[in-house]
Amino acid sequence: MKNRFICSAALLAAFATSAPALAQEQTPYVASDAATTAGDFDKFVPRPSKQTALDYAIWQDALQYMVLRMGLSTRDGATRPDPTLGSRRVWGHDSRVRMEGNRIPFSLMDEAAIATFTEYRQDLEQIGTQLDIASLPRDEQLAYWINLHNVAMIEQIALNYPVKAPSRLLLGENKTPLDVTPFITVAGVSMSPKDIRTRIVYPNWKDPKVIYGFFRGDVGSPSIQREAHTAENIDRLLLEGANEFVNSLRGVEGYGKNLLVSAIYEEAAPFYFPQMGADLKQHLSRYAEEEVKELLASKSEVKVNQYEETVADLAGGQREPTYNTVYSDGQAVGFRIPSSVARYLAERTQKYEKLRKEGRTGRVFIMPGDGSDLIGAEGEETQDEETVTETVESPSAG
Repeated sequence: MKNRFICSAALLAAFATSAPALAQEQTPYVASDAATTAGDFDKFVPRPSKQTALDYAIWQDALQYMVLRMGLSTRDGATRPDPTLGSRRVWGHDSRVRMEGNRIPFSLMDEAAIATFTEYRQDLEQIGTQLDIASLPRDEQLAYWINLHNVAMIEQIALNYPVKAPSRLLLGENKTPLDVTPFITVAGVSMSPKDIRTRIVYPNWKDPKVIYGFFRGDVGSPSIQREAHTAENIDRLLLEGANEFVNSLRGVEGYGKNLLVSAIYEEAAPFYFPQMGADLKQHLSRYAEEEVKELLASKSEVKVNQYEETVADLAGGQREPTYNTVYSDGQAVGFRIPSSVARYLAERTQKYEKLRKEGRTGRVFIMPGDGSDLIGAEGEETQDEETVTETVESPSAG
């Protein structure tokens, strides 16, 4: 039987249900005294020898509170919204892919909730130091790195909100981009979110499905899930993430003779798709539904598409000066929300109505069912053995 190690922290409800919080006092990033070298990451090369399991129940609860599902992609580009009444300015999300990818309401988080992200990230760092992560079962290791990466990204966006584009967020005295700033430390090794992806996970897990676990904080990213990754659910969550992303406009679309793919594939190419051509198409075809399969067959050239870098929140990284009050039966019953957020939630409801009319009330995923580590050292993409279904929830669901 596995020993169970609980990842504990006093993680509060992940966002406030009162008026939107003011800008938070930021916890400064302090650079490590010792420079990290490529060899320092050798200690994280998997060498499983223990049966310890990690418990992410607290992070699971937080994700359930704060992640708003946006459902499957309709593959219809959204039109630009009308300006706010009495203004020529369009507040909030306005991109053609704004209805894709799950959302986190950063603008509604209060100071207490934000502080717990830092505490939980530090707890995960400590656990990674105490346990020797590389000695755990491979699926335990992978879940740990994905959760640590995503907690750290959410923490820094929340600390620095409002943030229009996480990729442009600069940290520390040297003003380095969030993704490459080594503000995470595990077992004495300072690392950035990109280091976790490209120095730890991509080199040591050969199944490219792992790329769909990493949330980068923006709309162009693979979706943040409403579940913490665990050894038990990791293959299912990665499969769901792959299916959603590959069949979305931000993942794959066509223009002329070109197959336009997300920039996340360009980063992963040295590890999984060296030609960014036939090998990438083969990977995409495993998850593609009919429309995307047709694009893969008809487009001869593979090009990197424009990446949507707007933060994956409800308000587009902005604090709008006007608000709407939530009413029921003529009575004010809730906190005020910006008009752009109200518009966005209405668009979400319309999207779900469209999905229901199209009969897209669920999808069938095929899962391996032998109970072994699902993404192992050799990492070939698994074959069909067990059926699992996913349903489209109502627009009122998280």
